[in-house]
Amino acid sequence: MIKVLLVEDEPLIQKSLKKLLEKKGASVDVESSGNGAIERIKACNYDRIICDLMLQDNFSGFDVIEESKQRYPIGQIRKKFIIITAYSSPQVHAKAEEYGCKVLSKPFQDNEEALKVFLTIEE
Repeated sequence: MIKVLLVEDEPLIQKSLKKLLEKKGASVDVESSGNGAIERIKACNYDRIICDLMLQDNFSGFDVIEESKQRYPIGQIRKKFIIITAYSSPQVHAKAEEYGCKVLSKPFQDNEEALKVFLTIEE
């Protein structure tokens, strides 16, 4: 079973994504803040970390990735992290590329395709 940390501060999106991921067989922990996400990442090993770009506690998804470097080498960050955002831009994609992580724009054009991206772990 794939273990997922979902970091999303919008309650409806968080609840919906959690439910969809669990239907596909994932074990999902949720966090609403960057600080909470960092604490969970320090305490638990996740196969996938799906992180909203803009979080309410003045953290960005990229801040969460930076803090995660204390636990995971960059090769693992590339495999684990997916940034989700309603504010996609060339700058966001360029920054994600620095970490080697994927970016998916919200709302997702195809939920099934998004779930496939979320749940496919590269070796």
